[in-house]
Amino acid sequence: GKSTTLAALLKRVNHGRARHIITIEDPIEFIYKRGKQSLIHQREVGVHVPSFAAGLRAALRESPDIIMVGEMRDLDTIAAALTAAETGHLVLSTLHCANAAMAIDRVIDVFPAHQQRQVRIQLASVLRAAVTQVLLPSEGGVGGRVAAVEKMIVTPAIAAKIREERVHQLASDIQTGRADGMVTLEQSLAALVRAGRVKPTFARAVARDARALDELLRG
Repeated sequence: GKSTTLAALLKRVNHGRARHIITIEDPIEFIYKRGKQSLIHQREVGVHVPSFAAGLRAALRESPDIIMVGEMRDLDTIAAALTAAETGHLVLSTLHCANAAMAIDRVIDVFPAHQQRQVRIQLASVLRAAVTQVLLPSEGGVGGRVAAVEKMIVTPAIAAKIREERVHQLASDIQTGRADGMVTLEQSLAALVRAGRVKPTFARAVARDARALDELLRG
């Protein structure tokens, strides 16, 4: 799920832009084709680098444009990722969480209480987007699974909420942020149902607000 989404993002870059990309993975799951637009170096934890954090710190010495970190599991990795983003690198990574607000809290809560204010300010400054996904059985004879997503784009208003500890208000910003490219999980589920890609019963089972989903489907 998450690894496939990250791989799709990097493949998109590789096919259309000349960038230096370094990935740090545990394990390496996808091999990217050479000869496309970008230069990609893949590093595996336990083989090429001892940890995600060590791999991130080493990557910064190689002038990458994009760093992909397979998963941010601990304080050292998250701190290194924030530093990389602050120094102008695009950092892509994953966390286990149910929504955008939870992702922000997960990052901040890893740190000791006396550091959390500074981390909140850092995150508000460098975060560009947060996407959460739910995999559902695919319909329409395609088979496999399809992802429904919640997408939060960090606007100045959202950055202010992160900085001011008002993360609980982000859901309403996402709901009204379609013009900025945002999507709620229910909007994504409704689009998949209308396209015949997901059964309504499966969509309702994973919706956070079943009533909102039903209203979208009726509309």
